[in-house]
Amino acid sequence: MIRRIAAVVLTSFLIAAPLAQAADLSPALTKIAPTDHVLGSASAPVTIIEYGSVACPACASFNESVFPQLKAKYIDTGQVRYVFRPMLTGVPVIAVAGTRMAECAGNDKYFAVVDAVMRGQKEYYAWGESNIIAQPILVKIAASFGLSEAAYNTCASDAAGLSRLQAAHKAALDAGVRATPTLYVNGKAVEQHDLDSVEAAIKAAK
Repeated sequence: MIRRIAAVVLTSFLIAAPLAQAADLSPALTKIAPTDHVLGSASAPVTIIEYGSVACPACASFNESVFPQLKAKYIDTGQVRYVFRPMLTGVPVIAVAGTRMAECAGNDKYFAVVDAVMRGQKEYYAWGESNIIAQPILVKIAASFGLSEAAYNTCASDAAGLSRLQAAHKAALDAGVRATPTLYVNGKAVEQHDLDSVEAAIKAAK
């Protein structure tokens, strides 16, 4: 099943990460879409859009070392609205199956699943990218969120879901995104992804 997922994705994209740094997106493409996954108050003066992948080591580092502080200090206090837009960089099997798992778990669990799949990279990549054993770990994560192995496999290989992911990835590439993570604060790209740089961008955007 997991090989089929990878084959479906690779027929459309040959994906590598990291890619070259992107230019700023147009204002129209930085607006929140109805299909976006969002945290924070709709009235927050600052919107951060992250283009990331659950299979991207740099994204996992940002998720673990920066995002918790960003969430506690700015998102949870109503100062920032945060949007996560998934891309398919990194190992395709993990990027696709992990993202689909988050979608199938439901909106209320989406960000928790993204976090769990990213943190799972320590296990997927424990023996190097040439010896990845992802399926048992992903099945274990799915079970922790109430998805049986059968439900997870069905979700991960759903043709309509795969098409949506491919379309979203292509839309990001067409818009100029060339790396994961790529962060935009009120439409302006943030070159460095440490907490100090993101905080400076937030303050400048207010």
